[in-house]
Amino acid sequence: MIDYLSTLQRESNRIAVLTREADRNAPVPTCPEWTVADLIWHVTEVQYFWATVVESLLQDPETIPQLVRPEDRDLSELFAQQSVRLHDALERRNAEDSCWSWHDDGRSVGWVRRRQAHEALIHRVDAEIATNSRTPVERDLGADGVDEILRVNIDLGKLPEWAAFHKDGTSARVETSDGLAAWSMNFGRFVGSSPVSGNDYDFVTAELTST
Repeated sequence: MIDYLSTLQRESNRIAVLTREADRNAPVPTCPEWTVADLIWHVTEVQYFWATVVESLLQDPETIPQLVRPEDRDLSELFAQQSVRLHDALERRNAEDSCWSWHDDGRSVGWVRRRQAHEALIHRVDAEIATNSRTPVERDLGADGVDEILRVNIDLGKLPEWAAFHKDGTSARVETSDGLAAWSMNFGRFVGSSPVSGNDYDFVTAELTST
């Protein structure tokens, strides 16, 4: 079982080490138009936001004050502060504690732990590519990251009760290169009317059928 708190701490520390002495104006190839300074700032903002959510178990993010971007030379210090805040906040709370999330199935501290572990992981890879310092990603963590992308970011998990999925006869299978995990999916159309917003939906998507 993946320890998301340890993963978050390890990957955040790696970002800090890689970027502390790096050229702030160096490009980040995997994030077009970003510099190393932009990368540090992005991760700092994200960790500040979620630390604030979890510390107070907020249900509405509109109350969170905007963080002011400092001079580039001060970014590493601010990132270190927010990284510690986030880890400590997540450690103090129970995984089942309720808090705000942008994902319908993610309104818990446990969900934030997983999401922020992978957020730190992917940006650690960005930092390594920007500084030509590549290291491997752990197999189980990489597979879990693919699963999270499919189920959370792309949202190919369960359909809401008010929606229907009409298969178009095409399918795909995604496999990790080491054979550790695989996901099968059918393509089709998501159709339905939300009883909450009243909006009608009809778009091409996919539905996970097995893992």
